[in-house]
Parts: sequence; C-alpha cells; structure tokens
Amino acid sequence: MEKITRQQSKPTTIHKSNHNHHTELFGEKRLVVRRGQPFSIVLHLTSSNKEFKVGETNFMFDVETGPLPRRESDTKVTFSPQASTVDTEWSASAATDASGRTVTVSISSSPKAPIGVYTLTLDQLGQKTSLGQFTLLFNAWCPDDAVYMKSEEKRKEYVLAQHGLVYRGSHKRIKGKPWNFGQFEPGIVDICLKILDNNPKFVSDADKDVSSRSDPIYVTRALSAMINSNDDQGVLVGEWAEFSDGTHPGLWMGSGEILRQWAESGPVRYGQCWVFAAVACTVSRALGIPCRVVTNFGSAHDTNANLVIERFYDENGDRISGDDSIWNFHVWVDSWMTRPDLGSKFDGWQTSDPTPQETSDGVFCCGPASLCAIKEGEVGLKYDTPFIFAEVNADVEDLVQLSTGQFVTFSESTKSVGRFISTKAVGANERRDITHQYKYPEGSKEEREVYERAQHRNMLLQRGEKPGLHLKIKLAENMIVGSSFEVYALLTNNCMDTRNCKLIFYARAVSYNGKIGDLCGFSSDNLEVRLSLKLEYQRYEPAITSDLLIQVSAITFDKETVDFQKAEKTIVLDEPDIGIKVGTLNQPVTVELTLLNPLPEPLLSCSFAIDGIGLTGSKPITATVGSVGANEAAKASIEFKPTVAGSSVLLVNFDSDKLKNIKNFTDVVVEE
Repeated sequence: MEKITRQQSKPTTIHKSNHNHHTELFGEKRLVVRRGQPFSIVLHLTSSNKEFKVGETNFMFDVETGPLPRRESDTKVTFSPQASTVDTEWSASAATDASGRTVTVSISSSPKAPIGVYTLTLDQLGQKTSLGQFTLLFNAWCPDDAVYMKSEEKRKEYVLAQHGLVYRGSHKRIKGKPWNFGQFEPGIVDICLKILDNNPKFVSDADKDVSSRSDPIYVTRALSAMINSNDDQGVLVGEWAEFSDGTHPGLWMGSGEILRQWAESGPVRYGQCWVFAAVACTVSRALGIPCRVVTNFGSAHDTNANLVIERFYDENGDRISGDDSIWNFHVWVDSWMTRPDLGSKFDGWQTSDPTPQETSDGVFCCGPASLCAIKEGEVGLKYDTPFIFAEVNADVEDLVQLSTGQFVTFSESTKSVGRFISTKAVGANERRDITHQYKYPEGSKEEREVYERAQHRNMLLQRGEKPGLHLKIKLAENMIVGSSFEVYALLTNNCMDTRNCKLIFYARAVSYNGKIGDLCGFSSDNLEVRLSLKLEYQRYEPAITSDLLIQVSAITFDKETVDFQKAEKTIVLDEPDIGIKVGTLNQPVTVELTLLNPLPEPLLSCSFAIDGIGLTGSKPITATVGSVGANEAAKASIEFKPTVAGSSVLLVNFDSDKLKNIKNFTDVVVEE
C-alpha cells in the first residue's frame, strides 16, 4: 500500500451536504444528493427583504426535472416550509440565524421521486427566484427507497467502491482482472444521465420516460439496452473477431475513458461481455443503484428457449449444426432493488445483461430478472428469466450424426453449465462464490425439481454413470504461454467384453465466448489406455487469440455398438506477471514496471499503460518500450501526479504483438 501526500482544501457548504449524502467524491462545485434524505441550502437576504420572517412570510419552493415538467408525472412539485421535513414526500423546513440575514432551509425529496437533474425555484408571493440546480440519485441509505440496502459494508462496496475485480478464464483457472469503475470521476454522472436521455423511450415520450426514472427496474432495463449499441446509439459496439478499426476489448482498464469517448463521438469500438458489464456497473453505481459484476463459468447460450444446449457433431468430432453454445465464461451485473411487480419474495439481487445476445421485446437487452425467480425456476416471471435460467442451469446434450443420417446421443450432462459463479468479495480483493444464490447444489433433489418445473417435464431426470467406455482428459501443469507441453486422453473400458474403438484427440484455439478457431494439435489411434498430444508453441501461437485459450477434445466410438464418448477441456495459458514498484512518495511519483518475456521469440511493439482514479488524470498514461528479446525483460518508468486524496488503485497493462492485455495492479493511498 503506497502513501502519497497532497494539500487539503477547506470544506464548502456543498461539500457538507454531499458528505451527508455520500456524494462528496463528485466534488464541491455541484450539489448531488440522494432521494428521501434532507439536504440544506442557505438563503442570504438582501436589504429589501427586511420584512422576511420564517413562519410569517409566505414563500414556496418549486422543483422540476426533465424537458416537460408536470405535476401529473411527478416531475414538478411545489411545497411550502413546515415545522420539519417529512420522510415520505417533498418537504422543507426553514430557520433564520441570529443576525436575521440568512435563512437555512432543509429540503427533503420524496424517496419515490424520479432521479435526474432538478431546478430549484423560490416563489415568494408570485416573485420567483432561481436557486440553481441539483442532481438527485437513488438512495441505498434510505429505508423507503426501492434500492435500500441494510448493510453499510455492502453499501460501501456496491455503491461507493470505484475499483473492483472482474473474473475471467475457465472454472478451473479463474483469474481476477482489475477494473476502474470510476463512477465519481468528473463528468461521469452527467454522461450516465445523458445515456438515459439517448434512450429511444425518452425520444418517443420524454414525459413518460423521465417520470419512470423513479423506478430502478425501469432504469436498469433501459441501461441494459443502452450500454450496447445494437438498437440505438448506445455506448459500446460488440465485436468478437476483427478489431483493426477500434480498441481491442482487452485493452480497456476502466469505464471512464469509454464513457467520455461515447459522450464526445458516439458508440465506442469495441466491447465484449466483461466490458459491457463493467460499464453497466459504473453507470448503475453512479446513479445510486447498488450493483456488482458477476461471472458465470460454463455459461449456456440457449437460442431456442428449450432449456437444453444441443450440440451436433459428425463422426470426426466437428460441429455440424445448431446455434446453442457454451461460453467458457460470461459476465453480467446484479443490481439490488425491490420487485413490487413480482412480490416481496423476489426482492433483492436482480440480474441484467447488457451484452447483446438475444432480443427481448424486440430489443437487445436482458433483465432485470430476480435471482430468487432464477433459483426457483419461476421462468414465467419477467424479465428474461428463462434465458438467464438456461445460462446457469441448462442441461447439455451432445449428438453425433452417423453416415445413415441418424443422430445418436453420446453425451449428456446436468453439471457442466453454471459453475463457480463469481463476484468480488465485500471489502476485499478476493473472489466470492455465489453459485448458491443462483441455483441449488448440482445434482441435489431441489435442483432437479427446479429444472423439471422449468422444463415442464413429467418425470424427474435421473443421471448416473453407466457401464461402458469412459473418456477423460488430463492436462499438464504450468502451461505458460510460450512453452510446449503434453496433454493426455485417458480411456477406460469397464465392460465385460472387448471393444474395438478408434480414439481421436485434437486441440483447437477457442475464444472465451465458445467460438472455435484453428486446429493446433491432432492425434489418432486404435483403443489405448492413454494417448498423448503434444501442443508445441510454434503450432498453437498462430491460432490462439488474446484470450489465451485452447480447447482440447477427445472422441472415441465403437461403430458396432454405436457407443460414442467425448471429453473436452479448456486450457487457460498462464500469463507472465508484471512487476510494479512505486518510487519516492513525493510529487510527481515514478512507477517502475517490468515484465519477463517468456516466449522463445522477441516481442514487438511493446508498451506499458497505467490508469488510476485520482492518480493519472482522465486517460491512461502509456510508455512505449519497443522490442524485447526472448527471455529478456521489458522495462519502463512512468511518472504521474496524484490529484485526489484517499485510497485508490493503480492499474497496469502490458501490450505487444504476441502478448496482449497482461494486467496487474497495486493499492495506493494518497494522504491529505
């Protein structure tokens, strides 16, 4: 933990109000408050206001939001000062100081008011004086707000935390990647509100849309559609293949740069699921909705809504048809709120997914769906519960097409989908497994009953190992990118008779979303107990993507008994570590960065980039290194000037032609 000193400034009236509303990180130049909670303003009386006396002088306040404020839409409200504020509606109280020259007014908003930018006007017997603007957010600290969260620790994590970890990899090789959410960075909250104003529902009916912003369900669903650009001018363009005309998704280190770029020039190229989710988390937290980023390993993409992932193969093991797939991992967000539309049983975490996969009501959006509904298999409840249920709990069926055209099921699984569902732990840089919140334990009676109910089947599916051929794959250890290694297919025959089988063992590059790439290893033989496959760097390097994933598959079949077996594993190649050393604790600060090239060939176009909220400004700072020889170290020194006091995180990214998007981070404390 590094400590750096900066000069402290004096608190202002706005700072005091913002501090009480946990919004002081937005700065002292604007009033940002949370609904259902009082805030104070000070009125300075002029010499012409000698007759002004609290309790005797008639005056009122008007608050308005949106382009067409109306009382009927709750976007315009008028109220008079009372003895005290009221928790359940817009209200005010006022008191004059001893000198009689200033009046302190306490204003409380309704906990059900639409969020947004409001104008505040003083109406004194028809003479109106503009008092300026303030921004109103959802309030997780207010028991009457739909996003109320009891735990202070959770509020700090899910509303206030500007840094986090996004988990990627495979269920056996889970890696936490750092991310700067940066919801309090200058201008971000205005960009988040601009996203809502670019929502097609606002364009078609601004009055109804702004009024509906009182409901976090409505806002969350709108954000799910607007974070992707498929149906509108949303924030991010999704791309999983060609990135030459934009930024590779793996290069992003935080949401701020993406949101600012969108505000300046429209949809940003490019994003993939973890980027979509991280940006959605930033926007949700900025608007006051508690939010967490969630990764599902073995995530099913069910295109025909039958809650079964069906994969079809020919006799050589190649996929031949079908749009269903299983992603190595998929990332979305959970947001915390009540569900009066469903009933209190379904309050709490709600899943929404801004990655454009399937349409919902004709738009590429998904959720919010109650975690309780997902766990209990209540697929008839909105929004998009069947799709998310399948992502975490679909059964998988593999079928092979014989030369006769007949399809034969050779593999079924109830346990390969929805594994190690992960999010960052509260208050710690550790992974928390939340699989139990999404579903009952795999194979348990409850889980099968839920699946049966969701599938509307008459019988409970029973799965178990049966006599026959059993095939599995064993991976090597320490599979770092740049090395060569062997993997093994192990075939066991526990039948009473001899089987004459053929075993095919091959490896292909694979992207995290399940898209299969080029072949990078092949082996075949008649039945053996063990068949090895050597994966050499020179062969797999041209095939793999920046995800550093290789899918290894083994297939055996006995044509006489029509007995097919298939085993599959995904290799996550290890990345080299980035060494981070922060220099003398003065300003400016120098950070020394190193990375050892593990490849048997030089790295070209090498660079380091650093990014930190309150540390590096609005954009990452990049240092070009050039070329680095085989087994040599890339080194760089980067200077930065902290501007904001408090805890922060310095993110580091290394990029080159052969090794891309290698990340690390270190905690930093900037002292007053």
